Formats: sequence, structure tokens, C-alpha cells
Amino acid sequence: MADQEDYAPTKKKLSEEAEKRRKKVTPGSLMKAIIRSGEGTEKPKEGDQVTIHCTTRTIDGVIINSTRAEHGGKGNPLRLILGKSNMILGFSEGFPTMLKSEVAMFKMKPEIHYAEEDCPVTAPDGFPKDDELHFEIEMVDFFKAKVVSEDLGVVKKILDEGQGWESPREPYEVTARIIAKTVDGKQTLLGREEPYLFTIGKSEVPKGLEMGIGTMARREKATVFVSSTYLTQSSLMPSLEGLEDVQFEVELIHFVQVRDMLGDGRLIKRRVVDGRGEFPMDCPLHDSLLRVHYKGMLLNEEKTVFYDTRVDNSGEPLEFSSGEGLVPEGLEMCVRLMLPGEVAIVTCPPDYAYDKFPRPANVPEGSQVQWEIELLGFEMPKDWTGLTFQEIMEEAEKIKNTGNRLFKEGKFDLAKTKYEKVIREYNHVNPQDDEEGKIFVNSRNSLHLNVAACYQKMNDVRKSIESCNKVLDANPAHVKALYRRGMAYLLGGDFDESKKDFEMMMTIDKSSEPDATAALLKLKQKQQETEKAARRQFKGLFDKKPGEIAEVGADPRDEKNPHEGEGRVEEANIDGKATVKPSPDMGATFAFEGEKVGIFGRIWPSGRRFLSSLGLNRCSIL
Repeated sequence: MADQEDYAPTKKKLSEEAEKRRKKVTPGSLMKAIIRSGEGTEKPKEGDQVTIHCTTRTIDGVIINSTRAEHGGKGNPLRLILGKSNMILGFSEGFPTMLKSEVAMFKMKPEIHYAEEDCPVTAPDGFPKDDELHFEIEMVDFFKAKVVSEDLGVVKKILDEGQGWESPREPYEVTARIIAKTVDGKQTLLGREEPYLFTIGKSEVPKGLEMGIGTMARREKATVFVSSTYLTQSSLMPSLEGLEDVQFEVELIHFVQVRDMLGDGRLIKRRVVDGRGEFPMDCPLHDSLLRVHYKGMLLNEEKTVFYDTRVDNSGEPLEFSSGEGLVPEGLEMCVRLMLPGEVAIVTCPPDYAYDKFPRPANVPEGSQVQWEIELLGFEMPKDWTGLTFQEIMEEAEKIKNTGNRLFKEGKFDLAKTKYEKVIREYNHVNPQDDEEGKIFVNSRNSLHLNVAACYQKMNDVRKSIESCNKVLDANPAHVKALYRRGMAYLLGGDFDESKKDFEMMMTIDKSSEPDATAALLKLKQKQQETEKAARRQFKGLFDKKPGEIAEVGADPRDEKNPHEGEGRVEEANIDGKATVKPSPDMGATFAFEGEKVGIFGRIWPSGRRFLSSLGLNRCSIL
């Protein structure tokens, strides 16, 4: 045995807690003697996984416990990660001094092993933790660890780096070579000559192995260490009896990208032929001009083909710009996640296929379809850099007109995206004179108000008001912005703010008086409807004697004419003057504000507003 030496290792960087623990290592409390020299010069560092055999003895040489089979253990080495695994202080200070294959004896005072104050690990039952002990350690192996699971139950060692950075995930289809061994690598549990094909998420391999493969790139080779917690039964390893830790040697040969586009299994994109470039950096951007060949099939027994660009389009590909609603939504969603040259099979439900899009004559209503799509290529959106002011405004007008078309088609979200794209581009536009400045400001204001109109149609009153405020903050006298914000307040049930905006319109511009008057009439009708509904809801509530509870409900006699008193709803005219017309349904929800809101007011705010108007705002319900 080599000469013994005191050991108090130094580290460049220590956490506050590690530094506090390290101060407990006093001279003579931790001694090391080398029994067998190791290999090389590398020593374990923080973040490395160490694989060790450990035999613990008393000072008299009596074996207390061991990982070795010849000393009564199970024969499985321990796996610990420096800086992450909980371990006794003597281990965390001693392991970084060892070489691979080295065998050393560490003599530890009680305060350096399990008798340490606030020791992070518990001593085994009957362990003499208050005695000075010898720990014989064999450093089997160590390497830089990739922690896959937070509890360190799945750890990966990279042998050969892979290609790209995309990794498989549910429900990707994976082809891999897999060999399973005991944790020390000495006994093979499973060896497959042929690559194994499985689908992530279908429990076809043990859970821990699936998690490890989910961090690998194509063509990567790695060893995945899996603890018993993550060794679930699967078709790969149906029997796990007697196994604790297993190491899997994996070569990820290939994987097929399978994407659940909606997260509910209805719209599935499966990559058949890989494209060129890296996913998703080289996929089409919004507003790209796309060129695709596609074949559409019904999902019936005959797999009836209802359209094929190579046949029905004179062999020419389909060209369309993304984000303009020119193809079924499900098709565009999938094409935008394809690489040039990629071929994909897309299975699409009716509501993302042709139920909301002009349906081919030979596609029955409610049909689920399948498309075979090849992305030939795409052109990026036009770069405005270097364009003159006039050219920029012409490009902006084109995009704005597309947004107007989408708005009229009822595709409010797509329309909003178009308007917002131009607004973002305007952040880099600098008009050169007053005339250009006036044109620019008018165009930007118009876009903000168009966005506000989209939000109103999407029943997002708060964001509609925010868009109007972006105009009114700079120009409080902007009549059209006041009108649109007033309508947003009206839809949201804030009648006071709505009235202020409509009255302000007439003060600023007498020509807007007809529109403002019509809006105020609509507001009054809506208030009356709300008050009438509140009276029905609270009928008899205040007729009870003190101490009695009244049931809140509508009087059946007041429900004879459910449409009585309905008003008119705004029809947004995107770039012209807003108009009003009769509508059978407002389709709005109401929200009210107050100074102090009790529990009753929070339950039904519109009722609170009504009671306040009747002078009953201080009433309480017993």
C-alpha cells in the first residue's frame, strides 16, 4: 500500500454550500492510500458521472457492506454524478483525486462520512456511522454526463456526435441499433443484429431508453444509463426480472418526423422523403411564395384520388402565398413545416380540409382527406431594404388589400396578421419630408384601426381598445379612432366610456354627427336591454322580509319575446367610414368596472351596475 497522505483538495469554483461543506475537511479527517495505480492523467470533474465499486470496512478490517458479489453485494457498481448526486463528503472530496481504473483506500473520520452534520444521505440500518471507517474505492469509469432526467435516473454518454440538432419525439418513428448490458458493461442482456424500428410514445422500448434517445441527433452513438425506476416493460425487453441498472449502447440510424399538428391526433404530418437544410430554420416563412405538387385522396377503401397537380394541373405545380387563405388550412400548416425537396403524407380532418374551404365536387361534405405533398421550393418575402418611400407604400398597400380581402371573407386572424406585418415593417421606415410623413402616419393609423376591427370581430375587446389607443395617444381628435374605440367599449359593456367617445366625435367634427347619433341610439338600446334583463333576474329580490332569502331567477312571463329590444351591431368597413345595420344578435359579453366590488358584484357585474343606477348600490343580501 502506498504512503498515506492528508487530503484536502482545491477547486476553482465552488458553490456556497459546497464551500461550507468543504471547510469540514480538517487535516487528518480524510486520508488516501493508493492500492492500484490508474490509467492516464484525466480525473473526474464536476458534472462527470463516476462508476465505482465500494467496499466499506471497520478499522479492524471487518466488511460492513460492499457492491462486490464476493463480499456479499449484488455485484452492481454505483453511478454518481459529481456536483449533482447526493453523496458523503469523503466521496465528493476524494473522487476528483482518482484516475480511471485506480483502486484507493480512503480513511474517513465520522464527520466526513455519515456522521456529518446535515449529511445529505442516510446511513444503512445498523451502520456504525460514528466510527472511523475505511472505504475501498475502484474507479471503474467516468465521463462527462448528459443528464436526461432530473432525478439522475437516466444519464447519457455521447460516443460519436450526430448530424444536425433535431431529435426524435412523440410520435416520431425511429430506427436504431440497440445493445443492452449490465451497468458495468461486462454482461450483454440484449443484442440485436438488425436495427430496431419503433415509434416514440408507444412504449415499445423501456421508458428511460426512450427518454435518452429523445436527446439524440441522427447518426449519434451514445450509451444511455437507465435506473430501475425507468426500466418499464416493452416489446424490446419484455422481461426485466432481477434487473436494476442497465446501460444501452445506441446508434440512432434514422428517424421519420411525424407531427401531431393539433395535439389531438386529427391532423398528422408524416415525412416520407427528407428535404434539404435544417429543420425548422430552412422552412418557409410567413408570406413566402410556395411551389408544391400534391395529390389529394379520400380516406375510403378505394383511396379515391380527387385531385393531382401532375394530372389535373397540366403537370404544373401549385403556387400560392402563405398566410392568405388560398389553400385549406391543414395543408398550409403542414407545408410551412416542410423543407425544400421534402415529401410528406398529411392526414387531415374535415374542419381543416374542405368543410371551411371551397370543396371539390367529388369530395363529399365532412370528408377526412389525405394529401401527398412535395415542397419543390419557395421564395422569401420581398425585402424592403433599399426601396424608395413610394415603393414601400405600394408594397404596404398590396399587403393591406390582401388583409381587407381576408377580413371580408371572415378570416379575421389572417387579416390581422397581414396588417400587423406592415406595422412591424413600418418601424424601419423614415419619411423624408412633411408630405411623406403625413402619408405614412395616415397609413399606419389606418392599419391600427383595421387591427382593432379584427379584434372586435374576434371578441377581444381589450386588445381592440389598445389598438385604438395607439392612434388616439398621438392624435386624441382622431374621429374614426374614437368611433371604433366607442364601439369596442359598447361591446364590452362599458357604456359610460362608450358615450364619452361618441359625444367627443360630435364635438370635434360636426360631419360625424349622424354616425355618432346612431351609435348613441344603439348604446341607449343596449342599456335598456341590460336593465330589463337585470329586472327580470332580480325580480322579487327586495320584496322579502328581513332574514328571508329570495331566489334569483327570470320570470317565465317575461320570456315570451326573447328578441324584444335587440339593437344594431357595427359592420366594420375596413378602410371607409364605419356604418351600423340591424343585427339579430350582438354576440358580445359584458364587463363592468366599479370602485369597490363585493362578492355579489364579482358574481354578476352587470347586475351591480343596474342596482347602482337604481340607488340600491349599498343594499346587501342577508
